[in-house]
Order: sequence, then C-alpha cells, then structure tokens
Amino acid sequence: MKKQIAILGSTGSIGRQALEVIDTFPEMFEVHTLTANNSAELLIEQARKFLPDTVVIANEDLYETVSNALSDLPIKVYAGSNAIAEAVEATPIDIVLTAMMGYSGLLPTIKAIKAGKKIALANKETLVVAGELITKLALEYRTEIIPVDSEHSAIFQCLTGEEFNNIEKIILTASGGPFLRYTADQLAHVTKADALKHPNWVMGAKITIDSASLMNKGFEMIEAKWLFGVTPQQVEVAVHPQSIIHSMVQFEDGGVKAQLGVPDMKLPIAYAFTYPKRVDFGGKRLTLADYSTMTFETPDTERFPMLKFAYDAIEKGGNMPCILNAANEIAVAAFLEERIKFTDIPNLAYSAMSAGNFIKNPIYEDYVETDKVTRIYTKELIKNL
Repeated sequence: MKKQIAILGSTGSIGRQALEVIDTFPEMFEVHTLTANNSAELLIEQARKFLPDTVVIANEDLYETVSNALSDLPIKVYAGSNAIAEAVEATPIDIVLTAMMGYSGLLPTIKAIKAGKKIALANKETLVVAGELITKLALEYRTEIIPVDSEHSAIFQCLTGEEFNNIEKIILTASGGPFLRYTADQLAHVTKADALKHPNWVMGAKITIDSASLMNKGFEMIEAKWLFGVTPQQVEVAVHPQSIIHSMVQFEDGGVKAQLGVPDMKLPIAYAFTYPKRVDFGGKRLTLADYSTMTFETPDTERFPMLKFAYDAIEKGGNMPCILNAANEIAVAAFLEERIKFTDIPNLAYSAMSAGNFIKNPIYEDYVETDKVTRIYTKELIKNL
C-alpha cells in the first residue's frame, strides 16, 4: 500500500523538496493533500501534476482562482486556515508533513495528532510556541513525531538504538549564517539581499533571516528540549560553517555520535517518510576529502542576542517562547519589507518579552491570545521606529 501524504506548505522550500522525494518513489507514496498560503499558481501546478484528493489555499481571496483552475479534475478545493486544520483529519492520510511557516502550523499539527496521524515535523515554531502541549498530546494519542529539520533529524538518527542510554548533552551545529564575521557596526547596515544569501542552504526567506540572526538555532534548542526530553542546559550550540556535521549527541560515557552529510534537505525528508528504513533518493554523496578542514566555535550572543533570548524564554517557560516567536515573526516580516534594520529585530523581541503578559501554565486559548496581543504590540513598536 502506498503511504498517503499530506503536505502542509507544499509551495515552500520543504514542501517542494518533499514532492521531489515523492516523485522519485511513486510506488511508495501518494499525495493526498496539498496546502499553500498565497502561492496559488504553484499550488495549481502541483495539483495538476500529483492529482491529490484535496487542495487548500489559506488565502480565501484566492479560492476562485484555484477552484476554477482545477475544475476539470476530481480534486476537492477548500480555502481558509480552518480548512487546512480540518483537512489533516481525513481518514486515508498516513503522514502529515507540517512545513507551514511560523505559528500557523500549530492548530493543524494539534488536529493531526488527535487524528492519530504520523507527523513529519518541519515547522519548528509549533514546539517553540506550545511544546509542552504538543508533547502531552502526542503521548496521549500515541502519535509518532519524526523531525525533519536537518539538525533534529541528525539527533534522531544518532539516538536510534540508544533507547537505554542516557544523553549527557546534545550539540546543535549552526552554519553561522551570512554574517558570521560581521562586526556590530556592519550588522547595523546589512540589507535584505545580504541576509538572504545563506552560505550553505537553500531555504525560504523567513527561515533564512532567522538563520542570519541565530534565532533559528534558538528555536531549534527549544525544539530539541521537547523532542528529546532534555533540559536547555543539555543543548549546546556550536558554529560549524561547513554544515557537514548536522548535529551530535554525547552520552554519559563521554562517547559522541554525529550524523554527517552534504547540505540536502531531501535526506531528512525521505528519512521521515520511510523511517525506520532508508531509501536511495539519488542525493549527492559526502566525500570527506572535499572537507579536509571542519571547524567549530562558540556563537557570539553579543552580536547575535536572539540565541540568548531563546534560552531566556525557555528558562522562564509558560507562554514566554510564544511571545518571542510572535515578536520575531512580525519583526522578520518588517525587515523583509525593508521597513526596519536587521539590528531592530532583537530590540523588538526584547521589548515584547519585557512587556508581555506572562502566563506560567497556559492552555491552548492562552497561546492564541498571547500570539495575537504580541503581534499587535510589536507592530505598534515598528510604527514608532
């Protein structure tokens, strides 16, 4: 039987590469559901090629465009964020790849967990915002979560077969982004174009900016805490500009396991789809002679304070990571629209965390309200810059 896949965010970088994996193994996988936010034309193109059961466009203004373009095909077309959340509950779906950007992935992930679907998790903000809630639900509904982020997939692979051994620490590797060697003065003058030039990975705009600020690594630290049951103090970040070691695990005997490979997101995507088996998707092979020098260094949280803010937020707990995520999403969007400077992003995040209404034991509705209020607050700050 072919595995039925729902791809939430099929027009983004992860979604497009997931479809390449599926296209490589048509005998193993079938696309059941495709969703997108605003990229109607690409969604239509994908739907006509893969012929899913269901297509959802989040932007309701684009419903007629998508519906009319697919009217000659037996494809159900819906619109709106609620329709995305409901679509994952469809009975035939085996795996839900959550590759939506930011906070928008939270509710669909919750719905998919409650429906007992295997989660291929590429939306790190889901665990950043509501990690405690998600992990409780996954345990309650006995839902398997397989990480797709290259770093968390690496950790997951290192831990396979180590169920009875204690983790001493997790070492998350970071490329350092395009501004690794920039001074504080240089960072104050970088442009959107500069920030989007990631040295190793091809990613969406938002995650590329998060990589440049090291916010992405802070989010990954929080995600690692919830995925692997460790404390933030057990998660160390190491800048590794070559991006060949994707992450490492050190065990209580001092032994360290690392997962290596060329920077190619199709590897963790395919692994999440086929775990515990591996398949040859035709990716480039690692030749160690090409990387005779691999370096590691401690991240500079003075120049890149977003990483420190992530540790502060998870140490505080409650809804504080939700506040940090919402402020960061608004700030990054403003930077991509060239309305603020790159160095304004951490300033806005710090202000939101300082002013936010802290809730120690939030429920789902608290996360929703926190996200809403923080976005409004951050937008007002931007207006006054």
